Amino acid sequence: MAIPVRILSIALTATLVLSFADAAARVSGTVNQPVASAGAKASALPMSPKERGQLTRQFVMKWGIYVQRIYNVPVGVWAKRMVPNFVAADPTNLRHALARDTFEGAMAELAGSGHRLSDQQAIDALARLSLTGAAADRPRVVARALGDTTQDLTYTPLQPCRIVDTRSTAAGQIPGNSTRSFAAVSPSGYAAQGGSATDCGTNLIGASAVALNVTAVFPATAGFATVYPFGTAQPLAASVNYAAGDIVNNAIITRIPNPLTTSDFTIFTFAASHYVVDIVGYFSPPRATALQCTDVNTSQTVTANNVFDIQLPACPSGYTITGSGCRTPNFNDADWAINGLMKHPSLGMLAFCSGINKTAGNITVEGTVQCCRVPGR
Repeated sequence: MAIPVRILSIALTATLVLSFADAAARVSGTVNQPVASAGAKASALPMSPKERGQLTRQFVMKWGIYVQRIYNVPVGVWAKRMVPNFVAADPTNLRHALARDTFEGAMAELAGSGHRLSDQQAIDALARLSLTGAAADRPRVVARALGDTTQDLTYTPLQPCRIVDTRSTAAGQIPGNSTRSFAAVSPSGYAAQGGSATDCGTNLIGASAVALNVTAVFPATAGFATVYPFGTAQPLAASVNYAAGDIVNNAIITRIPNPLTTSDFTIFTFAASHYVVDIVGYFSPPRATALQCTDVNTSQTVTANNVFDIQLPACPSGYTITGSGCRTPNFNDADWAINGLMKHPSLGMLAFCSGINKTAGNITVEGTVQCCRVPGR
């Protein structure tokens, strides 16, 4: 009976996610970024709110049981926390994610890094963990394949915003030698944690780590606090050191669990103390960025029945040639030998307009080179 109950739970959750995704898409507009994982073949067509909701439902139905069994994250919790990721996902990446055969590969695809983690790589890595019994390392399969937070994530600063203030909560200060866990990404706001009623700019960010400013307020005795990812072992490290009665803070960067679960980070405190936490930025997978392109043009008059071999101008410094084409005033003015790009054995990619003027008069041959670069270079 356990499986049908779980399937029912997933179906109900998927319906909830569908309504959330539709509502978010109506508010934010259809997300349509054309760049997806390298080597992908699916169409980069725009995605309507209805289709996004349907694909979200399919994703939850496909992987909900796996997340609950393997990662011990309740499917309802995971699905609700994933809503911003589904709403913000590139349309092509979301379509590709549904075609993947492993959850780890699907999550990488959803983040736009699917080309860097094949399903077979994920299967091999998980098989090695099964043989060694290192099940706790399972969530790091994707991290090992894609890199760590200093290599494969980009930092986005936020206007500092309060997400935790235990002085404003019914639970009050955190007792000594104990922990309390909190959400760092919350589209519905942080009022329950004593923080802002807004989302602090964290909606639809798909963060993998967050930058926090953590303040201990009036600790009972000297001691320390440790901030670490929710659901992981407490590290032997101090994030904030304090004396009795201090108001002292420190800047902290902490990962967010993957898959998302009930909370994002945990605070351990040696002494009973209030805590105030402001989010100041986040780390997320790089988003697709449109190329910056320019055209280079030239033209030349070719006399009757004459051969022409025109090398088109090179791209400006910092740009790379991405396309080229040639034209004449009329369709049958020329027999073309080269119309656009050719690869020279030593000089690389070049652009030529080469052929024969078939007419009894002069023609004008026009050539265009498209040159592009990644913005910011």
